[in-house]
Amino acid sequence: MLQINHLSKSYGIQTVLEDVNFVLNRGERLALIGPNGCGKTTLLRIIAGLEQADSGAVIRESGLVIGYLPQGLELSPDHTIAEAARSGIEGYQDARQEIERLEIAMGDASREALPAILSRYDVALERFEALGGYALDHHCEQILAHLGLSDLDADLPVGHLSGGQKTRLGLARLLVAEPDILLLDEPTNHLDIEAIEWLEEFLSSHRGAVLMVSHDRALLDRCASGIVAIDEKTHTATAYSGGYSDYLAACETAIQKQWAQWHDQQDKIQQLEESIRRVSDRADRYQSMSKNDFQRRKSKMVMQKAMAQSERLHRYIEAEDRVEKPVAGWYLKLDFGRMPRGGQEVIVLRNAGHSYDNHRWLFRGATLTVQHGERIVLVGPNGCGKSTLLKAIAGQLNPAEGQVKIGANIHVGYMPQEQETLDPALTPLSLAQSVAAISETEARNFLHLFLFAGDDVFTPVGVLSYGERSRLLLARLVLGGANCLMLDEPFNHLDIISRERIGEALDGFPGTMLITTHDRAFIDRFATGIWSMSDGAIKQYIDRADMEARR
Repeated sequence: MLQINHLSKSYGIQTVLEDVNFVLNRGERLALIGPNGCGKTTLLRIIAGLEQADSGAVIRESGLVIGYLPQGLELSPDHTIAEAARSGIEGYQDARQEIERLEIAMGDASREALPAILSRYDVALERFEALGGYALDHHCEQILAHLGLSDLDADLPVGHLSGGQKTRLGLARLLVAEPDILLLDEPTNHLDIEAIEWLEEFLSSHRGAVLMVSHDRALLDRCASGIVAIDEKTHTATAYSGGYSDYLAACETAIQKQWAQWHDQQDKIQQLEESIRRVSDRADRYQSMSKNDFQRRKSKMVMQKAMAQSERLHRYIEAEDRVEKPVAGWYLKLDFGRMPRGGQEVIVLRNAGHSYDNHRWLFRGATLTVQHGERIVLVGPNGCGKSTLLKAIAGQLNPAEGQVKIGANIHVGYMPQEQETLDPALTPLSLAQSVAAISETEARNFLHLFLFAGDDVFTPVGVLSYGERSRLLLARLVLGGANCLMLDEPFNHLDIISRERIGEALDGFPGTMLITTHDRAFIDRFATGIWSMSDGAIKQYIDRADMEARR
């Protein structure tokens, strides 16, 4: 269906993709994975025909229709939501307008002109029905509803939507069209858990093929039939069968095999080195006691043998099939030091509620408690008020009614969703020293725990990646002595590996946490309880299974 042959791409001296090869067959759902910046989006754009490769080819079946959802989607601001949702079907809007124009013409036509108009109407109607007809409106409504856009007027101009709503509308536009191949770049961005689960079902039943970039591990495990992993060092791609967990298992098996081969190689090198030492010692002994030509020749022969073995060792070490020592991955295993225990009740809400216009309440009547050591995950549809609740608890706004109480000796560390609290001109080093009275050496040692090593500590915040900024925000909270962390979507814009590493760091935190996230893999592994916000209310659940069972 789609074949990628020896594809390479560079920007100046920077190589992004190198000799990439894989095949996408009908019905397959491949996930394109790799660290941020490794070339995933570039590869999708090349396949979509929006960029040209430096070499190689994208081979498509004749007549293949490809639909592409980029991360930064541009929709016509003058289109209505309904028009934008249908715009992925080429010719649909023109066919619809032609039908409506001919219907008006039939009403105004004379008896003599009517047969010709009816004939044209029959042709136009056949074309319109072939493109979906008026039944497409219902199909659009269903998809828009599942993506959390049903509360918006279908005639509302796209220009009035938020960035997240535009992204969801762009996904709806693509899913309505149902092309042969779906190219999806982070399709779960701005989707809540229910919308993500619906998308999983849609993709699983899609009759065409899917190539997607996603950092949602649960989605990849449940939807992907294969993984294409891009290596950030070699810029090559390797295909694996199965979901993300199958990919991890294959990687672990490959690493274990590489370790075994490396140890065998080291044993052989050690044996050769020991043999060279023994032969060299013999040559030295012969040399020291040589008194005649025979002994001198013997010494020379032994020395030649040692030199030949040295050359053999050199060729062995420099061989192309030499096994490199596996590189150990880095993990944020933090020492949070001695942390004040604080009271048993860390956060207490009493009939808390908030509304920005005194008409629509984001939440109301919230009476909840977070106990010491609990890890609560706050979930709910986009726009339901999760970030507002965190800001109220963090003291950044006063709730419209009720009370928010922080327990005794509790120091709340709040990490906002958009990282707007970081001064782009600061460096990790200057930020650390502004938070605590520590020396440069102490600051650098602390930042090294968060993977800011060497000259990294002098990099301005404004040029750091989203993942680096997330690590720096977490470092600031820890250095500031927080014993209660409140994190608003800490995994936004992070690749899977970065998400898991931040998760590992949080696992070692001995205090209390309240986190908003749609990352189901993290929720299932991390949460000791769930607060679910919807329709102005907040309900408590033990875990996701409990939440889904009681919906």
